Amino acid sequence: MKKALLILGILFLTMSNAQEQKQIPMINVSGEGKVKVAPDQVSISISIETKGTKAEDVKRENDKKMDGILKFIKKSNISAEDFQTQRISLNPNYDYEKKKSNYIATQSVQILLKDLSKYDTLMEGLVNEGINRIDNVEFKSSKLIQLQSDARKLAMKDAKAKAEDYVSVLGQKVGKAILISDNSQTYNPQPQPRMYAMKSMAMDEATPKETLAIGEIEIVANVSVSFVLE
Repeated sequence: MKKALLILGILFLTMSNAQEQKQIPMINVSGEGKVKVAPDQVSISISIETKGTKAEDVKRENDKKMDGILKFIKKSNISAEDFQTQRISLNPNYDYEKKKSNYIATQSVQILLKDLSKYDTLMEGLVNEGINRIDNVEFKSSKLIQLQSDARKLAMKDAKAKAEDYVSVLGQKVGKAILISDNSQTYNPQPQPRMYAMKSMAMDEATPKETLAIGEIEIVANVSVSFVLE
C-alpha cells in the first residue's frame, strides 16, 4: 500500500512539474546572419597526368614533371606549409576499342595562394611545367573565424528582432533566452558573382591578364532561439 502511494506521489509531482513547464510563456524563433567579403586567398588543386604502355616509364615521367612543378612552386615564394601533395596514383587502363592496356599515373597538389595578384603568373607557370588538369579553385578569407563570429551575432540579433515583432501587438516583452540552437551548415562559404570591368582583347599584350573574377564569399549563420515572454 505504501509503495503504491509512493508511486502515485511521484507521478503527481511529475505531472505537476510538466504542467508548470508548459505554463511558461515563450516564443520560438529562428534567425539568420550573413556576412559578405571579398576573398583574399584562393585554394588551387592541380594535377599532372601521364599515360603510357609501361608502368615504370609512366611513373618516371610523371615524377619528373612533378619535380619541376614543386620546384616552380617554391620559386614562386609560396611557403612550404601552403602547398601539399594530395593524391598519387598509378593504375592500369584497358582500351576496349584498341584492345590494349596502358597505365595512367596521376599526382595532385593543393596550393594556398595568399596573394591573388599572383594567380595568373602562377597558373601560367604551372601549365608550362606540365600540369594538364585544374581540379578545383576555391576562394577563401584569412579572417574566416572572425567573419563566422560576426555572422552568428547577426543571427542572434535577427532572432530577437523577429521575436519582438511578434509580441509587439500583445502587450508583452521579450525576456531572456532559455534555449539557443546553432543550425548553421558546415559547408565552405560559396563565392557570390560580382561583375568587374573586363579589359578589351585589343589592348596591348603587355597588359597584365585578368582571368580571375574573385567576386565575394558569403558566410551564413542560422540559429533557433527560445525566449521567455514577460
